[in-house]
Order: sequence, then C-alpha cells, then structure tokens
Amino acid sequence: MNDYATFLEKKSQIGQSFGFEPIEILPALFPFQRSLVDWAIRKGRAAIFADCGLGKTPMQLCWADNVVRHTGQNVLIVTPLAVCHQTEREAKKFGIKAKVSRDGTVYPGITITNYEQLHRFDNNDFGGACADESGAIKAFNGKRRKQVVRFFGKLPYRLLCTATPSPNDFIELGTQSECLGVMTQSDMLGYFFRETKDMRHTIFKEGDFWNDTKYTFKPHSEQPFWRWVTSWARSIRKPSDMGFEDDGFILPPITFRQHIVENTYKPPGELFPRPAVTLREQSAERQMTTNERAERVRELVATDEYAIVWCHLNPEGIELARIIPGAVEVAGRHSDEYKEAMLNDFALGNIRVLVSKPKIGAWGLNLQHCGHLTFFPTYSFEQFYQGYRRCYRFGREGPVLVDVVASPGEAHVIEGLDNKIAQHEKMFTSLVRHMNDSLAMYSEDGHAKALILPEWLHCEQEVAC
Repeated sequence: MNDYATFLEKKSQIGQSFGFEPIEILPALFPFQRSLVDWAIRKGRAAIFADCGLGKTPMQLCWADNVVRHTGQNVLIVTPLAVCHQTEREAKKFGIKAKVSRDGTVYPGITITNYEQLHRFDNNDFGGACADESGAIKAFNGKRRKQVVRFFGKLPYRLLCTATPSPNDFIELGTQSECLGVMTQSDMLGYFFRETKDMRHTIFKEGDFWNDTKYTFKPHSEQPFWRWVTSWARSIRKPSDMGFEDDGFILPPITFRQHIVENTYKPPGELFPRPAVTLREQSAERQMTTNERAERVRELVATDEYAIVWCHLNPEGIELARIIPGAVEVAGRHSDEYKEAMLNDFALGNIRVLVSKPKIGAWGLNLQHCGHLTFFPTYSFEQFYQGYRRCYRFGREGPVLVDVVASPGEAHVIEGLDNKIAQHEKMFTSLVRHMNDSLAMYSEDGHAKALILPEWLHCEQEVAC
C-alpha cells in the first residue's frame, strides 16, 4: 500500500518541499501575510500571487531575512526599475538589513537590484533569490527571460511574487514553474495539455499569418493541474480568499470614463475622414490624432491633483510633457538613473504629473497618493491593469478616476479592454476556487482525505490478484 501511495504521489507531479522551519515571522505582518510567509519558507521554492496592495514587499523581505539567517548566505531581491529604493525603504521600516546595488556589489544580508542589472551578479554568491513582479518575466525578450530563469535555476531557495498571474495563460504559469525548478514549461504543456491548431484562430496581419496555437486540458487533467499549481503557488485577491477578515483591505471606488476625439484628417481628394479598420489604418489614425488626444488629456488633468498620463508612442509623450504644466516625461531614451530618479520623485509627491509608458513605469510602484490616470488604448490587458493598479490598490484613500482617450478607430479597443477586465475577474475567481478546493482535498496539515484502494489491492497471496 505504501509503495502504491508513493507511486500515485510521484505521478501527480506535486512539488516537493525544500524549505525549513521559520526562524522569525515579522510581528507587524497581518495574519494572512504571516500565513503566506510561513508557507513559503517551509516550501523553500514558492510563488505568491497576491493582488496590488496586499504587502508583497514586506512578505518577500521577511522570507529573504529568514533565508539569510537560516543559511548564513546572502539573498538577492530582483525588482522592476525604480522599485529598488521603495523596497529598501520598506526594509528599513521593518528593521531588516537590505541595500540597493547597481554594479554587482553583494552586500551582507539582502541585496536589492533591478532586472536590467541582473547580469552583473553571480548566483554562486547567494543562497536564495526573490523575483518581485515576476509576471514581468514573460514581457522580457527571450534572452532576458532565459537569464532570469537560469540565474534562479541553481539556487536552493526561490520566491516569486506577482500581482497579475494570468490564470488562462498557461505559458506564463509554465515560466513561473520553470523558474522555481518545479517543472519546465515544455514538460508542463506536454503533461497536462494538448495542442490544438484551429484556423479559426489564425492571426492575419498585412498579408502574413501565424497559426495561433491553443492549449486545452487533456481529459481529466484540469483538477490535477490546479492541484499541481497549488503545490507551489498561493493566489489571493483579498484576505477572505484565505479565510481571513477583509478589515482594512477594501478597495476604494473606481470610475472608468471613455473619451473619443474627432479625426479631422481627410485623405487627399476625399470629402470625409476615412474610418480606421485595419491595424495599419488604426496606427495611422493614432499618429494623425496625436495633438487632439494630447489636448484632451491636458484638459482632463488641468487640476491641482496628482495625475499619471500613460502613453505608448514617443511623439505622444513629448507632446504631452510639452503642453501639460508641471509634467515630467520618463521615456526609453532616458538613462536608467534618470528614470529611477523621476519615478521616485513622483512617488514621493515632488512631481504633479508623470508622463510615461506602462512598460516603463507600471510595474511594482506604490503610487496610491495619486487618484487620476489617463490612458491611450492598448491591446495589452496586463499593461492596462498594471497601469491603473499603481493607484487603485489597498491603502488608497479616496476614489480613483481612469480616463481613456481614443481616436474613433480605437473605440472597439476600449470595448475589448472592458471584456478582458471581466474575463480577468472571472478567471482569477476560478483560480482561487480551484486552489481552495485543492487545498481542502489535499491539505498538507494532516486533514487530507483517506486514500481508498481498489479491492483487488487488498489481496496478498491469491493467484487471482
């Protein structure tokens, strides 16, 4: 029977535990945070999928401090740009020794750096590492993504923290699993999923096409998959997802408004503006309406309140910074030092209006002092979600206003974002439910359901068996 139970456990692909008994959990942590940190330390290699404002920074600092004290080795925390000093400030608040490094210098205890500087460090100098906003790993190019996975691959203790795992994005979950050393992305897809190539999902663009491969669960593999995910990850949107009280963790009101500017450009020889339909036409219309959209944003943020203005194109950012009083632009052409300085200045309230791209400044920063954001439409739900969640988070006092300014041809993009927001909520609810069901059925605290063996396995000596 024991051999059979071991065989079943091996086939289930349930992740092993590589951790240790916690040395000290910060008393200042909330009960649900202490529970997550306790589990992550005992697990050794774990992922915490906690929504914005639930305190991932103090949780990962507490985890890293325990690893330092247990191993006597150093721990590296890797964050998005400009989140380094925010993490360092949090460490000082909780009395944890941590210091930012940009040049590869390893400080005793906890060293903090950003993903762009990871290549300067040697993983042999660390006993563990934590990836803050690990959902951003999938946004990196192939070289950077492999660099992160390989750096973590040889470390005994690993922690991944992110607010936006995509429950229906199995590729992302595979990347997280591979980074933790649980199962490679390709093995995960081959074990739980089957590949489908449906020409109805073929993507056409400017005469070229790519077959959009879809992954669907193999028969009877959905519940084992979520049980497997639960073995190395915990997902939470609010404390009550784990059975705790939500006191102090109620999100403020949020309002989304849509603004469609008029496209006055008429192609030569035509009487009326031509509506944009294709991606190429939408792109052209976006460029032709840069000034109109920027002017509408200027009107919207013409107050004394803090505001974040998200854009996607360099001409948009330049024009917005030029016409909005008190605005500071943070763009890709700027140095990392300048980007970090300006993002931190805005976080500290020294800048009234921040103009930037979501892919630059929408990861990890706590900007809850700001209650007004403007967007130009994007097909990336993750950029949109991360962008407004910089302000719309637990701890924000007062309502949050999100203005989306678009050209006529981009109106359907706004509708698509609304659908993706609803889908995200539905999928995350499903993920939490699956995880809670799996925990109830396969808990690690001795409350698991009894294993029922087939009758024929009870026979020992009979030939018929």
